[in-house]
Parts: sequence; structure tokens; C-alpha cells
Amino acid sequence: MRVTFEVNGEPVTADDVWPGESLLYVLRERLGLPGSKNACEQGECGSCTVYLDGVTACACLVAAGQCAGRSVRTVEGLAEAGPDGERRLAAVQEAFVEAGAVQCGFCTPGLLVQADDLLERTARAGRGVPGDPEIREALAGNLCRCTGYEKILDAVRLAAAREAGTTEGGAA
Repeated sequence: MRVTFEVNGEPVTADDVWPGESLLYVLRERLGLPGSKNACEQGECGSCTVYLDGVTACACLVAAGQCAGRSVRTVEGLAEAGPDGERRLAAVQEAFVEAGAVQCGFCTPGLLVQADDLLERTARAGRGVPGDPEIREALAGNLCRCTGYEKILDAVRLAAAREAGTTEGGAA
């Protein structure tokens, strides 16, 4: 089957998609977007988290055919266009690098998307930096086997503080 949808703001078409093929497979293998990682294929690790119509979802659990006419935003889509048209890392991506939250990188795409979602929800609600319990809850579905999560929490606090225009939450 042919599936046409939007990925990171651009219309795309994937041909010869079989009915059980996952969105994750289509993104990585058919569309050349390797950011979302294939780890558990059961929606347990969060490495493949993407936005589907503005809501986070595990791409391994979504059948590609379900995406027809819908909008998907991947970790690659978090980067923003600068004034010169060049793509620049989003605040959360920069914070992960600065705080040393990127280890092997396998969990990072899902953590970035989920952290971005938390920061967008916090900003919409007009709140400043989310507290640690809120950050931990938002990232609870994302597993990391390399860290003790402290640098990840530091990164989310740093990104939230920058987006809120405060000096709270800096990386340790």
C-alpha cells in the first residue's frame, strides 16, 4: 500500500508498505530518518518516541498505515531553522549535550522528544521549570542503561530554565 503523511513539516509518501509495517520501520528504512531507535519493538523502552499529531507515541507500536494523512515529528524535527535558514539544535538538544546527558545515544532520541513535550506542556501552562517529580514522571517510559539519569535530569532542568528565562535548574 501507499501511505502519504507529513514528517517534520514535509509531505512524504512511502510505497509498498505492508499492512503490519511499523511507523518506526518506515521512518528509518524507507524515509532515511534514523534518529528514532529500534530497541525493544514492544513500546517498553521509549527509544522510538515521536510526536504523532502532536502527541508522543512509540513509533514501534504504530502501524504505518495508521499515519495516512497525519503529522509525525521525529527527533530530527526538533531542530529549528535559524535566521540564516541553517538548522540549529533545539534548546533541549543543546542542554543534553552541555549537561553530558548523551552517553551511548540509543535512548537519547526518545528522551529528547519526551523532554521537549514536557517543556512545551509546561510553557503552555505558563509554569516555569518543572520539578524533579514532574520530570521523572514525564520520562518514566524512557529507559537508559548507561546512566543514573542524573545528567538527564540536569539537562531537562537546564533547558526548562533557559526556555523560562530563569537561572534555575542549571546543570551540575
